[in-house]
Amino acid sequence: MAREKTQQQTRRRPGGPAGAIRRRNCFFCKEHIAEIDYKNIHQLSRYVSERGKIRSRRITGACRRHQVQIATAVKRAREMALLPYVKEGTESSERGGGRRGREDRDRDR
Repeated sequence: MAREKTQQQTRRRPGGPAGAIRRRNCFFCKEHIAEIDYKNIHQLSRYVSERGKIRSRRITGACRRHQVQIATAVKRAREMALLPYVKEGTESSERGGGRRGREDRDRDR
């Protein structure tokens, strides 16, 4: 009976987390910031990826209330041309997207 118990204790699911997942605390809740200002570009740029996408709550660690405010502030800053919609130097050829093999199509004709 002791042998069965040790097998069950040592058995783990493959691909599971190695340790306990630690929740990141919201920066705005810690600093007691009620409203996020769309004019504070340095703060907002922390929540925008290098391609210009708004980062998710899972990555930023912001609470739901502040993540909604971040998204609204980023959208307002983009509309006022304080933040770019897409960062410089991101082209479709770098991503690997687009149509490929046009040379092959032209050769068949």
